[in-house]
Amino acid sequence: MDRIKEAGLKLTPQRRDVYEAMRELRHATIDEIMDHMRSKGERITVSTIYRILDSFCESKVLSLICHPDTGKSYYDITVSEHHHLFDGCEIVDYDDPELTELIRGHLRGKNMAAGINNIQVHITINNGKCEGADADKK
Repeated sequence: MDRIKEAGLKLTPQRRDVYEAMRELRHATIDEIMDHMRSKGERITVSTIYRILDSFCESKVLSLICHPDTGKSYYDITVSEHHHLFDGCEIVDYDDPELTELIRGHLRGKNMAAGINNIQVHITINNGKCEGADADKK
């Protein structure tokens, strides 16, 4: 809960509950967050959750990523510089400082590194598509 306070946000019961859900889920769509909250018996509106998630992203308590197969947006509890492996529907954090520095050094060599504050690589593993990916794109 310190991350919420450190971000300058008031620690309300709703913010605490959404953050706790994200700590358990790690990467989640708004629907998954709502389902998780309901399964815990929490009574919170979708609009309140959206406002909380927006404030968390603006304050760097959470980040937002897009699944390459489905195009769905996922909230991510890990806000430090890291990469993602997409294996079907599964999203896995991949922390590789050497890869990050390799990319940063490559861009510096091309005079393109000015202003870069975050590098994220999305790696898609072809072990099968996420079910429903084609339906979501239609």
